[in-house]
Amino acid sequence: MKIMVAIKRVIDYAVKIRVKPDKSGVVTQNVKMSMNPFCEIALEEALRMRESGLASEVVAVTMGPSQCLDTLRTGLAMGADRGIHVDSTSALHPLHVAKILMNLVQIEKPSLIILGKQAIDDDCNQTGQMVAGLLNWPQGTFASKATPSKLKNQAFAPTMWWGFPKDKSNMSQIGKKEYTHGTMKSLIDVVLDKEKEEVTVDREVDDGIETVQLKLPAVITTDLRLNQPRYATLPNIMKAKSKPIKKFTPQELNVEIKSDLEIVEVTEPPKRKAGVMVSSVDDLIDKLKNEAKVI
Repeated sequence: MKIMVAIKRVIDYAVKIRVKPDKSGVVTQNVKMSMNPFCEIALEEALRMRESGLASEVVAVTMGPSQCLDTLRTGLAMGADRGIHVDSTSALHPLHVAKILMNLVQIEKPSLIILGKQAIDDDCNQTGQMVAGLLNWPQGTFASKATPSKLKNQAFAPTMWWGFPKDKSNMSQIGKKEYTHGTMKSLIDVVLDKEKEEVTVDREVDDGIETVQLKLPAVITTDLRLNQPRYATLPNIMKAKSKPIKKFTPQELNVEIKSDLEIVEVTEPPKRKAGVMVSSVDDLIDKLKNEAKVI
């Protein structure tokens, strides 16, 4: 089984964002760039599925100018088998990316597409859903955690308990499924069944956890708590230099890059006001009532 993972080059999450003087966008010159954190999680999940024997190949795909090759090489160093670079100097919006992925699917024939739920630069959270719609594939969005198990023909990725009560007997109250293997109890959130050709995803929703079962081929988008991405080691960084990268252009994939969106202005959020110390509860109530007007 082949898994395709889309990865994006963005401004590093630790960098302080600065708006251009003409307010046309943010400064990217001489700014550290890295792989979108959600994309790292998506790639890590695909690699764990391959390492468990349920996938034969992981293909990393990136789109953008030639600088995106650095991000693609990082994905190869993490463990992806080969890469695809769609070279484009034009701004790519979610629908463009979804159409490019749709056409790449016709070439690569993957059984599963895994993407980060959103990119930290535009926060659109649209591409995965659009790809699923264009391909008419089932989708499991916001996959949040996975836990190891040895159930036959099923793959899980290790993680930790996160955000749940220490008394795990109450897990059913929030819609989780609990499985027992020997003496170990596991929360199962992303389950890939090779024989049945289906994947089960526990996804975060406003009311708790929703479990969906998808027939392959399918699309999954990953949330923050699904796994902890690995670091690329020096030997793997060296090996990545010899891994193949196939190049395309949007034109070769029959995708017209034409934007229906226009950025009118980019501005910084308003400065946060300094806090005020109050001397008594009465002063606090007075300020909440007369200044903040929240009571």
